[in-house]
Amino acid sequence: MSEMFVGIDLGGTNIKIGLFDSELKLICKTSVATKADMGPEVVIDKMAQTVEKLLADAGLFRHDVVAVGIGTPGPAKYSEGVIIKSTNMPKFKNVPICRMLNEKLGAPIVFDNDANVACWGEYAVGAGKGVKDMVFFTLGTGIGGGIISNGELVHGCAENAAELGHMIIYPDGRECNCGQRGCVEAYASADSTARRAREAVEAPPKAGMIRPGVAGAESSLKKVLDEKGQITSKDVYEHLAAGDKLAKEIADGTAKALAITCINMLHTTEPKRIVFAGGMIAAGDILLNRIKDYFNEYIWTLKKEPVEICFATLGEDAGIIGAAALAQHTKNGD
Repeated sequence: MSEMFVGIDLGGTNIKIGLFDSELKLICKTSVATKADMGPEVVIDKMAQTVEKLLADAGLFRHDVVAVGIGTPGPAKYSEGVIIKSTNMPKFKNVPICRMLNEKLGAPIVFDNDANVACWGEYAVGAGKGVKDMVFFTLGTGIGGGIISNGELVHGCAENAAELGHMIIYPDGRECNCGQRGCVEAYASADSTARRAREAVEAPPKAGMIRPGVAGAESSLKKVLDEKGQITSKDVYEHLAAGDKLAKEIADGTAKALAITCINMLHTTEPKRIVFAGGMIAAGDILLNRIKDYFNEYIWTLKKEPVEICFATLGEDAGIIGAAALAQHTKNGD
């Protein structure tokens, strides 16, 4: 059989692992509970054991693996293979994950931020295939990102570049979880979209004024909040599709924030393609088309820009595909 690559997506809840051939075709995959509270030694041992089981199930051996890629949330020192700290895995502090896993599997280990890894997956075999310059956003609890310039990931001087969700687009705007104000993440992540909707539903109208965009009518999102005790971004887009005016106001705010961010990235790295991933892209064209509308409204008129704005295509396997693809790329570059 051809040379094999392993892709690992290490999260605080689950570890996803896939085995790929040299064409990055998925041979088999699995997912196991991380149990991060057991500590890094136990988790890394579990990763190694799971890889060996996948290999055995496929009739392969350790020596068939050319390289292993890992994606996990930062911050980290990626060139040294060290996790500095992890919010979802509090016992992971200054963990030399690459060295520890290499000692168990014997194969070279490549390590990068989970958003960078997903970005590389889309670049290698997904929505970014065929371009050399690409920007990637993942829309979830927060907003993650990745930048590929001239066929390589951008890491920065301290290796933690591409924190795209924390670009400030509205100075002195909404407070972000990072401590800054006005970050795009504070307006356009799935969580912040839902939060803005709830705030709008709960806010009492000012005396003598009609809430903008609602025309005096009560939003159908109020019933959602009353019945479920919460509003999700999915609720916002479902009620937008049904014609709710407040849902449109909230969704427009999200699309505008993302469009402004796209314009900023266009002027910074001039990508050929801007790719959106994450749970919120399930909203479909109602989200994508509005981002494009605002992009075209706010972009300069000096020249027509050839950038393409689209959704990711790899879905939930982007992490393991990207990790394996990055391992292949790094190994081939040795």
